[in-house]
Amino acid sequence: MQHVKFLGGNPDYDLTYNDVFMAPNRSSVGSRGNVDLTSTDGLGTPLPLVVANMTAISGRRMAETIARRGGIAILPQDIPTDFVARAITRVKGAHTQFDTAITLAPTATIGEAMTLLHKRAHGVAIIVEDSAPIGMVSPVEFENADRFAQVQDVMTSDLTLVSPEATPEDVFTTLAAQHQKVALAVDENGKLVGLMTSKGALRSALYTPALDPQGRLMIGTAVGINGDVAGRARVLLEAGSDVLVMDTAHGHQEKMIEALEAVRVVRDEFEAGTGRRILLVAGNVVTAEGTRDLVEAGADIIKVGVGPGAMCTTRMQTGVGRPQFSAVLECAAAARELGRSVWADGGVKHPRDVALALAAGAGSVMIGSWFAGTHESTGDLQVDHEGRFYKESFGMASARAVRARTASQTPFERARAALFEEGISSSKMYLDPARPGVEDLVDFITSGVRSSCTYAGAANLTEFAQRALVGVQSSAGYEEGRAVPVSW
Repeated sequence: MQHVKFLGGNPDYDLTYNDVFMAPNRSSVGSRGNVDLTSTDGLGTPLPLVVANMTAISGRRMAETIARRGGIAILPQDIPTDFVARAITRVKGAHTQFDTAITLAPTATIGEAMTLLHKRAHGVAIIVEDSAPIGMVSPVEFENADRFAQVQDVMTSDLTLVSPEATPEDVFTTLAAQHQKVALAVDENGKLVGLMTSKGALRSALYTPALDPQGRLMIGTAVGINGDVAGRARVLLEAGSDVLVMDTAHGHQEKMIEALEAVRVVRDEFEAGTGRRILLVAGNVVTAEGTRDLVEAGADIIKVGVGPGAMCTTRMQTGVGRPQFSAVLECAAAARELGRSVWADGGVKHPRDVALALAAGAGSVMIGSWFAGTHESTGDLQVDHEGRFYKESFGMASARAVRARTASQTPFERARAALFEEGISSSKMYLDPARPGVEDLVDFITSGVRSSCTYAGAANLTEFAQRALVGVQSSAGYEEGRAVPVSW
C-alpha cells in the first residue's frame, strides 16, 4: 500500500515529477536543521543520494567527495575489475574529513599543473617532496607565467599546517586568523594527509560522512548481468565494496534473475565468512511485478526507472518506460510490503524532484547527468566557443558505451552491437558557475529536501513518505512555480 496521500484522490494516469506538487501540512518541526535525512534503503547513509554508475560521472574522485558528505557513489560495470578494486582500495584509504590533494613534484611544469587543477573543486595543487608539502599553486600563481616553467619557481611556501585530528571549527578558525584559503593536514612525520578549505570546514561540521563498519568511506560497484558475474562480485567484495549493483536497462528479464541468484550465493558466502552485511541492488524496473520478482531472486534494493534519464532515448525509440513519479510510487509500495526498498533512478533536475522521489517512497535517489557537469566527475574539462566550461557525458546504452563494454569482442561483433543504441553518445553538461562542484549541488539539494520535510511536518524520511500530501498540476501550474531571474 502506498504511503503518500493525494489531494482529491488518486489520479487514474501516470505522473512525472513535473506533474505533481506537495501541499504543506501542520508541522511541529521547528527548523530544517532538525530533519534527519538518513536513507531508508537499508544502507543507512547519512544522505539519501547515490551517484549513478555512469562512466562519464562516477569515479574515485566523485566517490570520495560524495561519501565525505554522506552519500555513496557506484563505480560503473564497464571498468575492468582489477582497476575497480584498486579504486576501492584508494577510496578506503582516503581521509574521511580532509579532502584528497592534487600533488605535484617541484619540477612539474605549470602547464601540467593547469590541466590538473580542475580535478578538484578546491582549485589548488600541493607541491611535495618525499610526501611532505613544500609549496602550493593556484591560478593566481600562473598569471603571466610560462607554461613550461616549473611550479617550484612560482609556488607559494606560505602554508597553513594543521593536525589530521583538528576539528572543522579549529581549521576554520585557523584559516580565518591567518587569512588563508587552504589548510594542509600533515601527520607526525610531516607527510601530507589532505587539505581543507574554509567552506570544506563548514561542510564537515554540517555533514556526516558515509562510513563502513571499519570507519572508512563507503563505495559501491556495479556488476552487470553478463560474463562471469559471480567472479566479478567476489573480487569486488574482497576489495571492500559496500554494495553491489546488478544493473541492466531491462531488469525484469530471466538473465537478470539468473545473474542475481548467482551473485546472491557469492554474497551470502562472503557475509558468512566476514560478518559484513552487503546489500544487493537490482534493476531497472518500473512495475510492482518486476519489483517482486527481483526481491524474490535476492535483491535488497530495487532500482526504478526506465527512460527518465537525460542521456536515455529508450522511450522515444521503443515506446517503453513509465513516468518516473508513478513508477517510484508503485515499486516502493511493492518493495515495502516485502520489507525492501527502492532507489529512484533518473529524471531529477531540481531539488524538488529529489524531494518528490523520497515522498513517493524511495529509500535513496540516484543522480547521473545532474552530477556530470561538476569538477569531480570523470570527464575532462572542456571549453566551448563562448568560453563556457563543460564536460562530455553519454548514456550507458549509447553506441559509445557499448563500444567500451564490448572491447574484448571482434571488430565485427563490436560494430554490430553499436548499431543498436538507446542513449546519447555525446552531450555537453555545462558547469554551473554558481555550483561547479558536486558538493555545491549537494548543498542545494539537501537544503531543498530538508525544507520539504519541514513543510510536510516530517522529522525524518520515513515520516516524510507517510505525511507527504501530493497534488496534480497542469504544465501552467508547474511554470507558475519557477522563479523569474529577470523582470518581465
